[in-house]
Amino acid sequence: MHRQEVPPSTIENYLGKLPDKLLEYWIEHGWCGYGEGIFWTVNPKEYEGVVASVLESANLATFDRFHLIARGAFGDLYLFGESTGFSLKVAPHIGRYIASKREITTADMDREVQNFFASRDLDSNDFGDMFVPAKNSLGILEPEEMYGFVPALAFGGPSELANIEKVKAVEHLILLSQIATLEPYSFSDF
Repeated sequence: MHRQEVPPSTIENYLGKLPDKLLEYWIEHGWCGYGEGIFWTVNPKEYEGVVASVLESANLATFDRFHLIARGAFGDLYLFGESTGFSLKVAPHIGRYIASKREITTADMDREVQNFFASRDLDSNDFGDMFVPAKNSLGILEPEEMYGFVPALAFGGPSELANIEKVKAVEHLILLSQIATLEPYSFSDF
């Protein structure tokens, strides 16, 4: 849903930074939403401020050069590292991340992208089984929107449907990364 064509200049800009297979997917499918908006592929350029803020909050700015390639309806962020591949997932709405310390070869990058998309389970982006109720109550998300808790969970807001609003994704994600230091899940490599 809401397919946005990827300009050739963007493909050129990410050559050698992101895997060829991902760029092929962008050419074929564009950036768009899936599962009625529960999962979105995104233009990394539009999320550079989010990535910078998230990496600073998690103290990961020097680990790799990351690009946000996808996000969930509640703000789960999927970051692809230029030398580590898909090695960082951030859930800023709950102040957590999972990271993997590993480098992968350029030859393995395409397989990494295929594995990422093949293993996406839409339900993993459904925070507390609230996606369908939020969609039914607030409507389907536009590409620049997400469902956010107001007040934010980090401010002590309750994790209830009544506290979910449609918010601008970029602005809300930056806010979330700034109001609480992101901490690793206990099973994260670092």
